[in-house]
Amino acid sequence: MTLTQLEIFSAVAACRGFTAAALQLGISQSGVSHAIEALEQEFGVSLLRRGKNPELTHVGARLLRQAQAMLGLAESMRQEASAARGMKRGTLRIGSFGPTASLRLLPPVLEKYRAAFPGIEIHVDEGPDNEVAQWLADCRVDVGFVTLPNERFDTFFLMQDQLVALLPTAHPLAGKRSVTLADLCASPFAMTRAGSEDIIARLFHAAGLQPDIHCRSLQLVSTIAAVARGDAVSIVAESALPPETTQAYVKKPLRPAALRAVALAVPDTARMSPATREFIRIAMQIFAPQAAAGAKGREKLPIDPQQV
Repeated sequence: MTLTQLEIFSAVAACRGFTAAALQLGISQSGVSHAIEALEQEFGVSLLRRGKNPELTHVGARLLRQAQAMLGLAESMRQEASAARGMKRGTLRIGSFGPTASLRLLPPVLEKYRAAFPGIEIHVDEGPDNEVAQWLADCRVDVGFVTLPNERFDTFFLMQDQLVALLPTAHPLAGKRSVTLADLCASPFAMTRAGSEDIIARLFHAAGLQPDIHCRSLQLVSTIAAVARGDAVSIVAESALPPETTQAYVKKPLRPAALRAVALAVPDTARMSPATREFIRIAMQIFAPQAAAGAKGREKLPIDPQQV
C-alpha cells in the first residue's frame, strides 16, 4: 500500500469514475485500475462495485475514511516541512456552506491568504452545513465553516447574525413589525438547506410547533424565489440575504429573536496543518472585531483564538 494508491482510491470515490479520476490526477485510466486492483488484492476485499458509476462497497466506505485521514496526516507532514521553508508549498481543503460563508466570510480571507501564501493550493467544496460537518469528520476537508453550537469539533467563533422571516409582500403578516413561529405555521413553508436548516428545525421543535413544509431548497435563491412568487414563507439568516433590489418579499424580525453563530471548525487543533493554522489566524484577524462583539455575553469560546 502506498500513498499514491490511496490518493487514487480517494479520487475514484470523489469522482465516481475511473476515467474522471484519471483526468483529475493526470494519469492513464489503466494506471487508476491497476492501483485499485492492487489495493483490493492487498486488503483481500472489494473496495468498489464496478459499473458506469462505480460505488463504494460498505467496507470500501469505511476504508476510504481511514485513507483520507492518512492522506491528511501525510499532507500535514509535508506542510510542516514546507513551513520550515516559508510555506512555499502545500494544500488546503476548505468546506463552506451557503451565502454567508461562501460569499461574505470566505472571499476576504482567501484574498489575504493567497497573497501571503501563493504556493498553497486551495480547494473549496460547498454544501449544506451538515454535509460540511461530515466532510470534517471524514477528513475530506481540513477546515470548514459550521454553525454553533457544535460539540464535535474545535471551533473558532467568527460572527453572529439573526434569523428573519421572509414573507411575500401581499402576505397578511407583511404589515406586522415582527412575527412569531406560530404565525408562520399558518402558511406553506419553504425550508432552505443552505446553512440554517438544523437551527430552524430546533427552533420549531423547542416551541412545540411544526411548520407546513412544502419545499426544501439546497440553494437560498430558490427559497427566496418561492417566497417572492407568493408560494410560501420562510426563515433565513439575515446575513445570507442579497442586497435588497426587489420589492417581491419583505423580511421581518422573529419574536422572540433568534440568533445564529458561525465559526470555523477543525477536527483537532493539535493535529491541524500549518496551512490550516494560518488560514484560521487570518480569518480571526479579519473578523476579530465582529467576533469580539458577538462573543459578549456568550460562554467562553471552545478554543482560544490566541492559540492559533
